[in-house]
Formats: sequence, structure tokens, C-alpha cells
Amino acid sequence: MVTQVLIMLNILTPRRDSYSPRAFLFFFLPTTLALLTSLFVLIYISFTSSFFFTPPHHFSHFSNGPSLQLLSDSPNNSLPGSPIADAKERVANDQIIERSIQGALGFFSNSNGSSVNDNEVFYDRDIFMENYKEMNRSLKIYVYPHQQDEPFANVLLPVDFEPGGNYASESYFKKVLMKSHFITKDPLGADLFFLPFSVARLRHDPRVGVNGIQDFTRSYISNISREYPYWNRSGGSDHFYVACHSIGRSAMEKAVEIRINAIQVVCSSSYYLSAYVPHKDASLPQIWPRQDRNLDPTLYKRNKLAFFSGTNNSPVRERLLQCWGNDSQISVHFGRLDRRAYAEELLASKFCLHVKGFEINTARIGDALYYGCVPVIIANHYDLPFADILNWKSFSIVVATLDIPLLKKILVGISDDRYTKLQSNVMKVRKHFQWQICPVDYDAFYMVMYELWLRRSSVRLQ
Repeated sequence: MVTQVLIMLNILTPRRDSYSPRAFLFFFLPTTLALLTSLFVLIYISFTSSFFFTPPHHFSHFSNGPSLQLLSDSPNNSLPGSPIADAKERVANDQIIERSIQGALGFFSNSNGSSVNDNEVFYDRDIFMENYKEMNRSLKIYVYPHQQDEPFANVLLPVDFEPGGNYASESYFKKVLMKSHFITKDPLGADLFFLPFSVARLRHDPRVGVNGIQDFTRSYISNISREYPYWNRSGGSDHFYVACHSIGRSAMEKAVEIRINAIQVVCSSSYYLSAYVPHKDASLPQIWPRQDRNLDPTLYKRNKLAFFSGTNNSPVRERLLQCWGNDSQISVHFGRLDRRAYAEELLASKFCLHVKGFEINTARIGDALYYGCVPVIIANHYDLPFADILNWKSFSIVVATLDIPLLKKILVGISDDRYTKLQSNVMKVRKHFQWQICPVDYDAFYMVMYELWLRRSSVRLQ
């Protein structure tokens, strides 16, 4: 046994002549690099933690009370339930609440500590206006041609009536696009190619239905890739489709190349979903058709703080009901209101709540803007419509779903001057969230076209 142990030690123990510089680097360099990497990660975490989280003594409005440092000298003060422990907990909670409120109100500072100006509705109006003119002049879109006698003409061609319903945005866009000056019959001169199938109409077609949409879209791409060379030459990266119904995000499960490569212009535009890729895809505003298009919301007196109406179909809305269902200043109505009563509530309220339901998107943002009500967005991970162009902090309030219990404090904390500016900006952006059969400059149709223009390929494939 001793002999065997000695033999094993002799094998495992390196010889003196093995300690060459090359052997040293081989054995110890990876370990050294790993240790240095770990050290760098620890330093980075330490730096970012102190950068993003302000220690308690940096909050000057707590300095009026007794010093926590002096109170903590007593050994019993750190025990749960002691005065210092309770005070520390209150301070920590107040700091979290303060940061939540400041975030919702848009109080952010630059590196110099000065407040960022969120009074402008455009990130850069001059650049937008210059690019808008170029888009209007040069953008060309080729639509794959289809005829009235085709079996699925109802799905592929524009509707022959004025669109209606909750998902009218999809039909409005296609109907207006087909009559616009952006259409070209020369595919070689096109910047983008439109896939004209309607997800909403496929959903209601008894030959397809919800369960058949995926097979339809896969078959459609297969057909155009055989008949035309344009999909294959770019892998679909210069193609786009438009869908407002939430089923649109799963309609491409069997046509993965559409989801990965093509531009998806969809209402359900959530950062949280892998099917949606921000900056490649675009958010389509979900907007109801408007009958009273000459309405002037500035003529109405708003004596209510906030209003919400809708179906109780999500944990977020359930939380809203629990916190504010019986509040005298925040009106939370679950159930359907008739159109007139709904409009009156929107016109009488300072803030109108957009609260996530089954999906992240609803038509309530468009409703709020149309009726001159400042939208309050309670839906995490929402890639808001036209976010590349419009500064949403200038005309809306964004509240994290976890901060629903702070909602009233956030809204009451908005000064009269700040609210006046928010509502003034609401009136400025209102025109960007309206559909017309005959489009006008800067309306919803032209804004979607601008988003597409931003996403067109800079490389023209021949």
C-alpha cells in the first residue's frame, strides 16, 4: 500500500524541469485572469450601487429629526421594534416612496444636477420636421397585388367601409395606405414591402379562425417567396405587416422569419415579450373611430381628479380596485359605460387612467388625449406609440404597477402650473392620435409612416 501511494505521489508531483515559463503561464494565467475579472465585477457592483441608491444622509428633508447616528450608539436600538429600528424603517420607506413619486413625475437630473426640461413634446422638433418632409417626398412602398376574385380577398384587400370597433387602427391604416402617394407599382424602387393580410379579419374568418392564423401566414410567405424575389433577397427585413389585435403577436409562431426579420407594426408592443423587438418593430396606437371630431376639450371644467372605466380582467386592475375603488377623488368604474357617459367622465377628469388588462395596450390613451385628459399610464414594459418621436413625459404620467397605492399622492403632488403644461401638451399631440379616411399631415397615419421611414433599410438590395 505504501509503495502504491509513493508511486501515485510521484506521478502527480511535477518534476523540477517542468517549471518552465510556458508551463507557468499555462497553469496560472487563467486563474489570474479569473481573479482579476471577479475583482472588476465586485468593484463595478459596488460603484453602481452607490450611484443608483442614495444613502439616507443625502436626503436633507430628514435632517430636522434626531440624528440616527447618535441614536444608534445604544446597543438596544438596533433590535426590531426599538425606536431607532422603527425610525430607520420609516426613513427607508419614505425614501422609496419619494423616488417612486419623483420617477412618475419625471423629476430626473442630468450629470450637473439640473432638471431635465420635459416641456417640449418632440425630442427634436427641427430634426423631425426635416425628416418628415423627406419621408413625405421619397418613401415608397410596394404592396403585393391581390384581386377581388381571390378566395381570401376579404383578408388581403382594404375594407370597403369606414372601419369601426376596438381594432379599427389596423383597417384604417391599410385603407388609407392603398390610396396614398406612398404606394409604388415598381418594386425595384420600393423602400419597403407591405404584407397586406389582416390579422383581425383572419381571426373572424370561419375558414381560418384563431387556430389557423399561424398556418395562413406561413403559407402566405411561402407563396410570395416563390412568386417574387423580394422576400428572399432580404430575408424579409424590408417587409412589414400591421396588426392591432393581440392575437397578432402569436400569429407568426410558424413564420419565425417574419417575427425575427420583418417590421411588426403592432398595438401589443411590450418590451417584456420576445415576439416584439423595440426599434426594429413599431408601436401602433389603438384608437377608436371618432364621431364628434369638432370637439374642443378646453371648454370643459374638470372637477374630478382621475377616472378609469373598464373590465376587471387583470391583477393590475384588481389592485386598482382594491386601493381606490371607494375613493372620492379617483373614480374607478368596472363595467361598460355607454358612449355618452364615458365621454362625460373623460371631459370632467384631470387625469385618465390607462391600466393594463389582458394586454398592455388599450384604446384609453387615445381616448384620454382626444378628450383633453392627461393620460396616466399604469402598464409596465409598454413601448408607447411614437416613442421615437414624442417625449411622453411632457404630456403624460407613467406610474409603475407596484406604485398603485401611491397613485393619489402622485397625482395630488402635481402642481397647477405643471398640470397646465401637461394638458397644454396634450392638446398639441392630440392630432397625432386620430385616424381619418382622408389623412391630414401629422395624424396617426402619417406618424406610423414616419416610424416606418425610420426603420427602412439603409442598404438598397438589388
